[in-house]
Amino acid sequence: MNMQPGYVLVVEDVPDILRLLEETLKFKGYHAVTAYNGQEALEIIQRQRPALVITDIMMPKLDGFGLVHRLRINPETRDIPVIFLTATYVALEDKAFALNIGATRFIEKPVNFEKFLETIAELLAQGKAPAPSVMSEAEFYEGYRQRLEQKLNQKIIQITRDERLLSTIPEEEKSTFRASLQMALNERDELQRLLGELQVRIDNTSKSE
Repeated sequence: MNMQPGYVLVVEDVPDILRLLEETLKFKGYHAVTAYNGQEALEIIQRQRPALVITDIMMPKLDGFGLVHRLRINPETRDIPVIFLTATYVALEDKAFALNIGATRFIEKPVNFEKFLETIAELLAQGKAPAPSVMSEAEFYEGYRQRLEQKLNQKIIQITRDERLLSTIPEEEKSTFRASLQMALNERDELQRLLGELQVRIDNTSKSE
């Protein structure tokens, strides 16, 4: 992997979206490096700092919230600008939490590529920005837990509604509907997994205090 100074790191676990973002950046002349989750992104950043990180939020192993928090608590990576791209965390509370933990910009999916490219150009033109304030571990974990629980409750309500609707729709539409329902079930399972992992971290932090 050729990571020249000034590269843009794109972090996204959906291959088609990752490829689209990468090709768009390369077409505009940027040197793009990709990662499929936050853990992989941290390993790349440890080898060489990017000029900018563009990341999804909901990902396996280490999600976008966790990635930004790790970057901000490390003095060597604290000032790297980060753009969040998300289709899941779009409520005002989600955006406020993202900015409080140190995200630089917040863009909703589906991506408006004109706005996306303008934001990248703006952040890169600014150069090194002042490092954002660092949220404590306790504050981060509590805010993160609230975001996950809210999303999980919303997903459970959606699944319950969709399961009821499944028996009422025409047979020819059920295949598409089932695929959408399965996606929601997968997202529910991922949120439950993240909450479980987070509770372990909270318990470990409490024991060390």
